[in-house]
Amino acid sequence: MTDPVDTLLSLLRLERLEEDLFRGPGSGGETARRIFGGQVVAQALAAASMTVPEDRPCHSLHAYFMRPGDPSRPVIYEVDRARDGGSFTTRRVVAIQSGRQILNLAASFHVEEPGFAHADPAPEAPAPETLPTREEAKADLAARADPARRAEILRTSAIEVRLVDPIDYADPKPMPDSHSAWIRLARPVTDAPAWLERCLLAYASDLQLLGATLRPHGESGYTGRVMTASLDHAVWFHGPVRFSGWHLYSMHSPWAGGARGLARGQIHDRDGRLVASVVQEGLIRPKTRG
Repeated sequence: MTDPVDTLLSLLRLERLEEDLFRGPGSGGETARRIFGGQVVAQALAAASMTVPEDRPCHSLHAYFMRPGDPSRPVIYEVDRARDGGSFTTRRVVAIQSGRQILNLAASFHVEEPGFAHADPAPEAPAPETLPTREEAKADLAARADPARRAEILRTSAIEVRLVDPIDYADPKPMPDSHSAWIRLARPVTDAPAWLERCLLAYASDLQLLGATLRPHGESGYTGRVMTASLDHAVWFHGPVRFSGWHLYSMHSPWAGGARGLARGQIHDRDGRLVASVVQEGLIRPKTRG
């Protein structure tokens, strides 16, 4: 069986077709039905990073999802070198399948320099070793799910997740919007360059976040009563990332309305350092009953 971490790393090692044109696989991510949004974001960031000097790490990205991606086809990434300044570099990336945009992304890179510093502390949370594994949670959900969905639920992942305050995804009840999860790469990778570590974190940042918008309403993406999709995704990187170690992803939803929901997240490493901040708006459209 293929190691899911090797699969994820292969997704992020794009093929360079021309100076600013890249190709990445569509299949191999979190789902087989459509390309996982975090995968396209991470690949677009990888394409941008491959056109920027290594001493300029990405400090922010902003992406819009245009169409669902087809995992049976590769994705082409066109990079526009929008700006190469004295301390900042800007790249725009368009992800294309079958001649149509599925995502566009803008990323900014910054030479490291000293300055004022402060950060929110990490919230209190039980140690990840005390929490059920993602596989245990999936097995319980799959046992009660529609048989047609069990293979998808049990699909292996390169990202290890330990939920701190989980809902019952099959039979959810209203709960506070705030929740958190420990996340990390499923096995250590010691030789990943700095830009790849950021791509791995960007990939994982699309997991669990939109769920915060549904918790107050006693819903989840597994009940069949709501249509969900990421509309946009933004990440600010606050420092070096070493994603082989545990990171606490704390999430909440300050607003929902008009069939959309907004979610925010902060990602701290196990030492309590704030590594990244994330914001996402998503479609949360109740399905009408016929």
